[in-house]
Amino acid sequence: MINSFSWLKKREEVLAYIFSYLCLICIIINKRHLAQNQLSSLLVKFSAMASGGSKSAATMLLFLNLGLYIIVTIVAGWAVNHAIERTHETASVLSIPARIFPIFFPMGNMATGFFVIFALIAGVVGVSTSVTGLTNVFQWDAPNLNAAAASSLLTWALTLLAMGLACKEINIGWTDANLRTLEVMTIIVSGTQLFCTGAIHAGAEDDALNRMPSASAGTV
Repeated sequence: MINSFSWLKKREEVLAYIFSYLCLICIIINKRHLAQNQLSSLLVKFSAMASGGSKSAATMLLFLNLGLYIIVTIVAGWAVNHAIERTHETASVLSIPARIFPIFFPMGNMATGFFVIFALIAGVVGVSTSVTGLTNVFQWDAPNLNAAAASSLLTWALTLLAMGLACKEINIGWTDANLRTLEVMTIIVSGTQLFCTGAIHAGAEDDALNRMPSASAGTV
């Protein structure tokens, strides 16, 4: 009788130990699950903050580039109009190789004609892509961000071409104040367009990374 009583007591102690051990495991699993949820929520908040920072930076740079490209377009358009009006009276006294061109630029140097034309093209393209880029950035989804990234990269390439011709014109010298203004604005907008392109591409990459976990969860 005493042996059976002691065996029952030991069995109860063993069951109590097992129960307490299971409770401890449940507590550890619960805390681990809560820690994972907190970590995932922190990652989501961090990605949202990064995405918001990229969006605000891209929006600010697009507005800045819109103003700069408008100035570039106005000054380059004035230069082309001034050259067209002065072509007849200035180029009539030139020899045949110079008279075959439809526009002769009486101001500046030999690089002015190429620089003004490409600056005008870059300005018009920059204004249009800045407006469409603002529309795409306000939407802030994968198709619009990819379209804005592609258009901003194309605009930056045209601006770099105009900037190279501006550097060549500066190297030759003998330019007036209006052309110097156009040269400075072209060089500045080439840098701001580079930062704008980087901000849009960063936003597109962040959006693609944020969409990857949801896509993988949907496949599972």
